[in-house]
Amino acid sequence: MSARFSLSQLEVRNLTLQGELSVEELDIVTGDAMLQVRQPLLYDIELEKVEAGVFAHGRLALRLDCCCVRCLKEFVLELELADWSRLLPLSGEEAVPVEKDVVDLTPILREDMLLVFPQHPLCEPGCGGLPQQEQMKSSQPATGGVNSPWSVLDQLKLK
Repeated sequence: MSARFSLSQLEVRNLTLQGELSVEELDIVTGDAMLQVRQPLLYDIELEKVEAGVFAHGRLALRLDCCCVRCLKEFVLELELADWSRLLPLSGEEAVPVEKDVVDLTPILREDMLLVFPQHPLCEPGCGGLPQQEQMKSSQPATGGVNSPWSVLDQLKLK
């Protein structure tokens, strides 16, 4: 179900749009293996005609399947714009596209949700990352007793 509304209906009364945009309709390509969109975008939007265009406000919510960039643990991140608002101009350079008296909010909703995506998703703010491997107990290198190239520098005696 796309997020569209008719301008002629908006002239008569304020409108309420509720529904969801499927993953296919959103068409969000993250290009990031740490973020995947697999759930629909939920929206509840009120539309009001104003002098400059249309004032849209409401709530947007989207669940992201994420992988923590520090510990690689998978988790779900709930993104919510509880007080989302946008002025949609109907004329001028910034005007929203109107096709046969209908405005499609899908590209606007997509853009506003993309702007709140995390750059580096973390499972929790204080994530310490992967567990540290224990230090080798022997001081010999793991190369089977072959000296490291640095061993010559260890023997160097400076004045």
